[in-house]
Amino acid sequence: MKAKFYAGAAALALIAAAGAAEARDLKFAPGEDARFNWQSYDDFAAAHKLDGQTLTIFGPWRGEDQALVENMLAYFEAATGVTVNYSSSENYEQQIVIDTQAGSPPDIAVLPQPGLIADLASKGLLAPLGDETAAWLKDNYAAGDSWVTLGTYKGQDGTPALYAFPYKIDVKSLVWYVPENFDDAGYEVPQTMEELKALTEQIVADGGTPWCIGLGSGGATGWPATDWVEDMMLRTASPETYDKWVSHEIPFNDPAVVNAIEEFGWFARNDKFVAGGAAAVASTDFRDSPKGLFTSPPQCYLHHQASFIPSFFPEGTKLGVDADFFYMPAYAEKDLGKPVLGAGTLAMITHDSEAARAFIQWLETPIAHEIWMAQSGFLTPFKSANTEAYANDALKKQGEILLNATTFRFDGSDLMPRAVGTGSFWTGMVDYAGGKSAEDVATAIEASWPK
Repeated sequence: MKAKFYAGAAALALIAAAGAAEARDLKFAPGEDARFNWQSYDDFAAAHKLDGQTLTIFGPWRGEDQALVENMLAYFEAATGVTVNYSSSENYEQQIVIDTQAGSPPDIAVLPQPGLIADLASKGLLAPLGDETAAWLKDNYAAGDSWVTLGTYKGQDGTPALYAFPYKIDVKSLVWYVPENFDDAGYEVPQTMEELKALTEQIVADGGTPWCIGLGSGGATGWPATDWVEDMMLRTASPETYDKWVSHEIPFNDPAVVNAIEEFGWFARNDKFVAGGAAAVASTDFRDSPKGLFTSPPQCYLHHQASFIPSFFPEGTKLGVDADFFYMPAYAEKDLGKPVLGAGTLAMITHDSEAARAFIQWLETPIAHEIWMAQSGFLTPFKSANTEAYANDALKKQGEILLNATTFRFDGSDLMPRAVGTGSFWTGMVDYAGGKSAEDVATAIEASWPK
């Protein structure tokens, strides 16, 4: 009965907004798939009658991703009567700066760089989203305070306000493994950092090599180690300490940071712990490093990397069968909850309008998340979005990691000045992998921080 009612209500909304909906087909017929919260769609449509208005959105998604976001935007068009014009550019970071400063911005901009968003906000080029939106994020996103913090920046007058709405998130706090290898050896997925370290030592005791680690990435060599250090910072220090680190309120060679680097070194600088020995860490290409999981016998059992790494697994690898992952666990003894390191995109209003405000409110509906969840490459911490909508078990499992998080923090190197985050931090990690002390490396990075 509910499905029929939703279908009928949605159909009326579609008829009312037919002019806008003609341009794009809806991928999932309203009311016909129980995974989707069609009631949220109907309620939003009833509250937003914006026929004839136009909304321009500029974002990072191109190619296949552009098709995915446009599939979602079609529902916003159908619900509101707004005509949405989405565009992107290969150099979208530079383009949004040019357009906003020239006084010809899009209505909505979507960016994955909080540092750039902070700069736009400080110049008065963004519209505050308001306290109601901040309260909504706090109440409806898992680890809600983290998301409010991520979207809050200082405006032109120096007053902090929420300017950006996090939407479409990536998870980095993952450890990859081959279930068959674990089964053959009798290993279990560790639930704490203490257990992960004990497993590392057990694999060595059994005659194996626990980890595959590679930092090679051409001109970006070293970046995989920054993710390691950031994950270890969140597992050995408070979220507030992490924030002070990336904003340089504490120096890079603060004892908390040195300790996190040494935590990475516990894994990466022990010849028995790493395939090829510690000397191979810096020279092994990160794209090749997980291949040791799939050899027979395995060259390694564990690999720390973000959600994209299956792209470099052997062709035909089935996630959940041939390879799987688990959450990079926290220390039980440190009582820091379940922190998650990641990245993602944030939506902001660069030209205030009724349609732009409606779009931000659209992102507060389950359906705006579920439509993309059901396709690919989309994760959300929205507690009311139906996890059954995820297109596959791997996405669902990563989504559940976000929902179980007590803290979320954005990739720290992306928040630091470019000279550090994509410069001395990378090269410093190569130096550390090569044998320099954590203290010396951290002090050198601190000296490189722009004054």
